[in-house]
Amino acid sequence: MLGKIQIFVNTCLRRILNIRWTDRIRNEDLWQRADQKPAAQQILRRKWGWIGHTLRKPASSITRQALKWNPQGKRKRGRPRNSWRRDTEAEINRQGKTWSQIERAAQDRVGWRIVVDGLCSPGGS
Repeated sequence: MLGKIQIFVNTCLRRILNIRWTDRIRNEDLWQRADQKPAAQQILRRKWGWIGHTLRKPASSITRQALKWNPQGKRKRGRPRNSWRRDTEAEINRQGKTWSQIERAAQDRVGWRIVVDGLCSPGGS
């Protein structure tokens, strides 16, 4: 899905900057001309910014409870679908951190920005 979003963004940037298909410039050069970052990186940064914002809310907040919600009951048969939560936990595990470490880091805004930079850097995820 992120690939399709990136293709759309690149197409729009090429139209805005009047770059024709015959000009053949690389996407990295396109982003540099437009002073943009890749769409996937921007989406990740906003996602983790929202998570930090939510984790700083009181425990009684509905959005904070939704982050820890674990539905009970029987699942459908077959391979479980990728969920937002599983994807997020995989990103945390790739950084060698746990969810409790992320919760503690989110309480300090300056420290949280450093964590988000690590999670959202091109080599970080």
